Amino acid sequence: MSLNKILSTVAVFLVTLLSGGGVALADGIYKAKPDQLGFMEPATQVMRDIVSFHDGLLIMCIGVCLFVLILMLYIFIKFNAKANPTPSKTTHHTGLEVVWTILPIIILLVIAVPSFRLLYLQDVIPEADLTVKAIGNQWYWTYEYPDHGDFSFDSVMLTDEEAAAAGHPRLLGTDTHIVVPVNKTVRMIITASDVLHAWAIPAFGVKIDAVPGKLNETWFKAEREGMYYGQCSELCGKDHGFMPIMVEVVSEEKYNAWIEMAREEYAANETDNLTRVASMLPAQQ
Repeated sequence: MSLNKILSTVAVFLVTLLSGGGVALADGIYKAKPDQLGFMEPATQVMRDIVSFHDGLLIMCIGVCLFVLILMLYIFIKFNAKANPTPSKTTHHTGLEVVWTILPIIILLVIAVPSFRLLYLQDVIPEADLTVKAIGNQWYWTYEYPDHGDFSFDSVMLTDEEAAAAGHPRLLGTDTHIVVPVNKTVRMIITASDVLHAWAIPAFGVKIDAVPGKLNETWFKAEREGMYYGQCSELCGKDHGFMPIMVEVVSEEKYNAWIEMAREEYAANETDNLTRVASMLPAQQ
């Protein structure tokens, strides 16, 4: 590896460490940005804890690496053949063996405490203000709102031209999307109709598998209004990279207005679908 390549890699690493995560917010749009370093800007407490845990763990890893590097350099200088022509015949040192056994245990315990706390925060779902069900299909998402008349709709990726016209990022825009109120606990029920999928929104710190025949649960509480983008994060087939997710976080007033509109629009669509299916069935004799 050339010196320039090494220096470039070190520079990127230091910028990522000192930046504390890449900010990917512009006019209420949460998505990855070109040349972004670090995580997307957090929009939930869970994601903030994930970023903090990552940064703390990275600093700890750097400290351990620097300690080992300094120790090795000291050994190379102090105990090389020139500086130490008569080598020591010591084979055991009880104190040293106790230290290098206990010290890793202490480090693991320091890591375990915030890790278990974060896992508990992600796994235990608080009392929810609303429930949304997401169903993974090859290759689009179906959403249901069981708390509001149980209407449902499909969310399919827009073409490049449609996404550009609507102001959405390429490969991340969808023709419909779920809408949730800000500062409300949303319980997500995730499943799939065919193969494994995964519902993921980076800014929420949410990623959970969608498994056929099984219901998985997760939750989020978005603290900022805006449009949030994600993608299926499971290798689900040839169009795996074309299952985007859009979540719009709005005020409670806008959310209530959207619910009334969605009840009429998507209930009408379901009625039309049932009528079309019924017309295709053979007439009874």
